Amino acid sequence: MIAKIFREGFWKNNAVFKQVLGLCPALAVTTSAINGIAMGLASTAVLLCSNFVVSLIKDIIPAKVRIPSYIVIIASFVTMVDLLMNAYVHDLHKVLGLFIPLIVVNCMIMGRAESFASSNTPFKSIVDGLGVGLGFTFALFILGGVREVLGSGSLLNFTIFPESFSPAIAMILPPGAFIALGFILFGYNYIEDKRSGGQESQTKEHCAVD
Repeated sequence: MIAKIFREGFWKNNAVFKQVLGLCPALAVTTSAINGIAMGLASTAVLLCSNFVVSLIKDIIPAKVRIPSYIVIIASFVTMVDLLMNAYVHDLHKVLGLFIPLIVVNCMIMGRAESFASSNTPFKSIVDGLGVGLGFTFALFILGGVREVLGSGSLLNFTIFPESFSPAIAMILPPGAFIALGFILFGYNYIEDKRSGGQESQTKEHCAVD
């Protein structure tokens, strides 16, 4: 059960690849893999903490102020993450800029608080937050990695291609984010279709044997 909750959030219902949520930071900050990882981990920290607190106090929050309460909880943790990043990883904080405070309005985080944490135990909510958050981080790392490799010939600031390589500068510009994401979504859906087809075939074979 716990493993299933994690898998659902990380891959099967990945926030970016499957649900297409959180695209504002996903497209804006992923000019490099490091930026993607930093944004993903910041969102994961907020998601973990907000899921845990919402699941703890879900029974004492009046229904009429449910959503505003979630926003206040999320905003509190976003402020903490923002201040900590500014203090300890100032360079990354400057690069991510406004997109750290904008975690407050990330549909992925609000959606998990409303659809999962508000009706499950704290432990399950933590697992869900970890799965969804790391899935988001993975998606941003892939997108940022593809753009960095094609746009500058490096990955995580390590040179991948020789000096003769001519980088596609457009990949680290806004249009490149949409192009890269389109191809990644195509690959994700292709993998999922192949897996679904294989599972259906196995099910039919078992039924035929029975």
